[in-house]
Amino acid sequence: MHKQYRSTRPAWPKPPIRATLAGWLCVAAAFALSACSQPDDGKTVGQNLDAAVAKTRDVASGIKSGVQDSAVTAGTAIQAATQDAKDAAVHTGQAISGSVDDAAITASVAAGLAKDPDLSAFKIDIDTASGIVSFYGPAPSESARERASAIARAVKGVVGVNNRLTVKTG
Repeated sequence: MHKQYRSTRPAWPKPPIRATLAGWLCVAAAFALSACSQPDDGKTVGQNLDAAVAKTRDVASGIKSGVQDSAVTAGTAIQAATQDAKDAAVHTGQAISGSVDDAAITASVAAGLAKDPDLSAFKIDIDTASGIVSFYGPAPSESARERASAIARAVKGVVGVNNRLTVKTG
């Protein structure tokens, strides 16, 4: 069995943008100054130096523009991601709030049914979804079945009642 060894040397960090920009400026300056070694074209050393500086300035301006464009693009992407995260948090909060509201409605309706002497003895299933309360199970009489609907409608947050209680006969 062979052992695998890992290097303990740290990975080289990425150079910062300024170091990269400075490197490109040095390359541009060296390129521009290399024109000074060309055969005499009637220009003085000072004129050649001025031309090299102007070329270097143009290259640096192009690099600066590219860096600024990248920064703007990154800023826009960060803003979009932040907005997406904010929207997701709001949506999740609304979903949780709706679930909590439905659970509170179900609890209130169950408490109301437990207080009714005719309905408390029966096993009634109560479901609530988006404020609509649904009843399933037996009811001792038609009047008790209707009272169950009235109890549910009296609870804050109920927008509808789906009464599927069946009246037990004899």
